[in-house]
Amino acid sequence: MNTCMNEVKSEYLKEVIEKIKNKNSFEPEFIQAAEEVLLSLEPVIAANEEEYRDSALLERLIEPERIISFRVPWVDDNGKVQVNRGYRVQFNASIGPYKGGLRFHPTVNQSIMKFLGFEQIFKNALTGLPIGGGKGGSDFDPKGKSDLEVMKFCQSFMNELQKHIGQDTDVPAGDIGVGAREIGYLFGQFRKVRNTYEAGVLTGKGLEYGGSLARKEATGYGLMYFMREMLNANNLSIEGKRVIISGSGNVAIYACEKASQMGAKVIAMSDSNGCIYDENGINLDYIKEIKEVKRGRIKEYLNYVPSAKYMENDYGMPKIYTIPADIVLPCATQNDINLDTAKYLVNNGVIAIGEGANMPCSNEAVQYFIQNNVLLAPGKAANAGGVATSALEMSQNSLRDSWDFDTVDSRLEKIMINIFKQCQAASKTYNLGINYISAANISAFLKISNAMKAQGVI
Repeated sequence: MNTCMNEVKSEYLKEVIEKIKNKNSFEPEFIQAAEEVLLSLEPVIAANEEEYRDSALLERLIEPERIISFRVPWVDDNGKVQVNRGYRVQFNASIGPYKGGLRFHPTVNQSIMKFLGFEQIFKNALTGLPIGGGKGGSDFDPKGKSDLEVMKFCQSFMNELQKHIGQDTDVPAGDIGVGAREIGYLFGQFRKVRNTYEAGVLTGKGLEYGGSLARKEATGYGLMYFMREMLNANNLSIEGKRVIISGSGNVAIYACEKASQMGAKVIAMSDSNGCIYDENGINLDYIKEIKEVKRGRIKEYLNYVPSAKYMENDYGMPKIYTIPADIVLPCATQNDINLDTAKYLVNNGVIAIGEGANMPCSNEAVQYFIQNNVLLAPGKAANAGGVATSALEMSQNSLRDSWDFDTVDSRLEKIMINIFKQCQAASKTYNLGINYISAANISAFLKISNAMKAQGVI
């Protein structure tokens, strides 16, 4: 994968990247995501440069079809009016309705929404299911808020969002800060305002009102299905490997569960404050109690396992990455691993990285891992299990049906195996070796670009 412009031979590609930087100069996360993808597409672009230039396909691909930004006023428990900003980026619907999560977090801004929406186009294309790419959210922080405050915010947020979504138009789901509680409040308000029971308009719903079994497990399970295939293809195994997982949210918890089922030993997990290290292996029941029931901090693990160690984060590298391990699963947030952290991990003997989060490794870190023969499962492929199962939830809603856990999990596993096979095929075709990031980008791009070409300039 190219990492600097002077390595790019395609003049058209250079021009497009410069346009992105000039037009989006205050959106660093989006620039990073777009540049990473476009640079990896050079073998494809170079083969048909004039065709892509004449159709301005790349310019159309990197420009969202629609960005919606809106005010979200609500009243807190003290009777004080609060105002947040909401977003929905409807990026590309060439292969299906916009599909992507809602993120409630104080760091949310237009750049992060665009980066996530752009990544979602490629991730969704890899699933093989008919879903386009979008993303949304707000700078609202649900942490420390009462259930009543969260409900009031969600209702105000949906009052505007409902104008722009629908089961055949745009189907949001959960993301950071948006779990079953938030989806429930959002769906309830949508149903009231629209006076219709349109079950397929949101995914990640409760089982009582149209949700799917295996949805909460899907991203973490899918990550491990992809990791297993990637390791096996390179004559390695998950069994017996020591694993550290950055994060302790939904993706991290169920990646931990599936990794343990596959015979790995998860020894560390983290949250934004710090990490816990349990040499005997993480007891996931305690993590679920702390995070899913109490909504507490991971430090509380020591109340259950006094022999475990806790390390508080400071302003340097997250402490979890100082723990030696065979496999590292960054499942927290973007740019969690920079070049210095990547060097530290390589020196500690890591053999594989699985991106459970979206873009958790910087472009420089990715390049360093590949140069040092560390297998890297790219987020847009490896964490696609969540959106794939969301699409399966949409299918069940359309059929007015509900599938059992094993049926959904089996379909998820087949989808993840197929995603790896797509990456493997593109890697062989374009002689990419273990560069599965470029392979994933190329495989998804070919599907999206063919759909865009077929539908004309719109």
